[in-house]
Amino acid sequence: MAIPDYQTLMLPLLRAAAEEEKKVADVADQVADQIGLTSEERVAMLPSGRQKVLHNRLHWSKFYLTKAGLITSPSRGRFVATEEGRKLLATNPEWINVALLMKLPSFKDWYVNQGETAPEAAEAIFDPKAAKVANITPEEQIEGAFRAVQSAL
Repeated sequence: MAIPDYQTLMLPLLRAAAEEEKKVADVADQVADQIGLTSEERVAMLPSGRQKVLHNRLHWSKFYLTKAGLITSPSRGRFVATEEGRKLLATNPEWINVALLMKLPSFKDWYVNQGETAPEAAEAIFDPKAAKVANITPEEQIEGAFRAVQSAL
């Protein structure tokens, strides 16, 4: 099995955050066990060699969930589910992804304020019917573009 993208990790991360206050390092093993990652996948590093792929994707999941108001950080490096996050979990969602987060006003406002994207365009970006959703983190996009430029040179 390949290491899931950051969107696939959002639901397991939120579920862990609903249990009690956590750190990404603590959640990584729990999530890896749930999704059946091999020992090689658990220690796979980003091409930069500075961070594990799983940890990087969990941090991006945490970032998006925080912007959506579903988790909060009571202290540095720690996070816990908010009341809104617990309410979402109570609906027993099959998954959480950016398209779902775009339905939350706090996330949509944050996303639109990141640039000059109109609300309608923002919805189209993450609407699976209107456009393909990017399943890789921004850091992975940059590294992929860098490798493509290096190879072209």
